[in-house]
Amino acid sequence: MYKNDSRIVLTLDAGGTNMVFGAMKGGEFITDLVRLPSNSQNLDLCLQTIVLGFNRVIEKIDARPSAISFAFPGPADYPKGIIGGFLPNFPSFRDGVALGPFLENKFHVPVFINNDGDIYAYGEAMGGALPLVNRRLEELGSSKRYHNLIGYTFGTGFGIGCVIDGKLNRGDNSCVETFCLKHPKLEGTIIEDGVSIRAIKRVYSELSGENVSNLEPKDIADIALGKVPGNKEAAQKAFAELGEIAGDAMATAATLMDGIICIGGGLMNSSDMIMPSLLKTMRGKIHTLSGDELNRVQMKVYDLDNPDEFEQFAKGEAREIKVYGTDKTVVYDPQKRIGIMKSPIGASQAISLGAYIFALDQLDQMNEA
Repeated sequence: MYKNDSRIVLTLDAGGTNMVFGAMKGGEFITDLVRLPSNSQNLDLCLQTIVLGFNRVIEKIDARPSAISFAFPGPADYPKGIIGGFLPNFPSFRDGVALGPFLENKFHVPVFINNDGDIYAYGEAMGGALPLVNRRLEELGSSKRYHNLIGYTFGTGFGIGCVIDGKLNRGDNSCVETFCLKHPKLEGTIIEDGVSIRAIKRVYSELSGENVSNLEPKDIADIALGKVPGNKEAAQKAFAELGEIAGDAMATAATLMDGIICIGGGLMNSSDMIMPSLLKTMRGKIHTLSGDELNRVQMKVYDLDNPDEFEQFAKGEAREIKVYGTDKTVVYDPQKRIGIMKSPIGASQAISLGAYIFALDQLDQMNEA
């Protein structure tokens, strides 16, 4: 169990503006975090900053770290630790940087890098939403247990990760992504333009006719709640549309992967305005050419943050049926169901925890080989 593990793993929250360095043991940070400007426009300065940040953390711990493990935004060859491609927040990395091998050469420990959406989902699956759901099911007397989780982040971008039966799905090309799906309303546009910070600002501006250059989603949320002046209806519709667009993508993912969905990220601070339209979309109907009506998602979708719905989710439709030709009975629950919920631990904590546990798993596999 990771909570009793004595190994120390260095972590990094790599943002385009700032980088936050830490050290974890037993799934908890054991030092104060070190914050440094990213210098992401200049490769030499950025790499120097990363080395400096980890060195400052090492000065704070009393044992040698076992590994470095962190998430990085954008495309990469993560198993090889090579970062490159379209990276808006790290333009100096676009031509390809062997970041993992560079850090291994500097610190002489294994280095594990993953996509931030992937490692967020892994943290929720191993130490966040998934164990919480299964624990609550057990407390309510349900025999149902879940093993798969789809993690989404709503923020600067629209991130995704999926964990199947406890294993992180990194894909054959380190390219499990959701940002580039087709926007259901804007022809030829990526869905991230409908599920992101910029989407909230764009839709509010279009509906209100106001200049939003000085507004952030929190400001628009305050307008929606009537806390500050502004076009309240337009603000509410901006968040509702984000939920609708996200729900469209999630309906497809849930149909393919069949697991609990957990959402994190800064925009989920306004979940009360996002979730109703998101759930409505996922619970919507779809038709065959012959006119038959089907559920958009074949499983029944429950809001797991709603206590009454969670009780129904745990109960299901279990009943006894007879075994043909005998006096025996078996319990049968015909209701296929999944749940969707807000991150119980927060995206930042989930990413750090996911990076930590992933490193421990990889170290164990290396020791067994």
